[in-house]
Amino acid sequence: MTKYKKGKIIHGTVTGIEAYGVFVSCDEYYSGLIHISEISHGFVKNVADYVNIGDVINVEILEVDEELGQLKLSIKNIDYKKNNINKRRKIKETSLGFSSLAYHLPIWIDEELEKIKNNAELLDK
Repeated sequence: MTKYKKGKIIHGTVTGIEAYGVFVSCDEYYSGLIHISEISHGFVKNVADYVNIGDVINVEILEVDEELGQLKLSIKNIDYKKNNINKRRKIKETSLGFSSLAYHLPIWIDEELEKIKNNAELLDK
């Protein structure tokens, strides 16, 4: 049984904006589309006037396609920006900065190159 049901209001992240609607990522398995007709009761000239890429918004589920992991979504009957829980916060710089990445990057590269080499040897056999 899925956690997504018709009529449920969930949080999603805007991942794309097109003239015909808004793409929303709901989790690692499900994504959805808010068709332009589901944005407002009035005329929508420009979808980008309502949301921006990266916005976390409330969306109402209209339909669920379990097989494809896709949702048909709407924001026209709900307050989609109210109580936006995941507002962007400024990233604090740590005292280490990027030094831990600089240290580990060569190690990670060597490990991955070794994996690629081993896989190539297995394919040659």
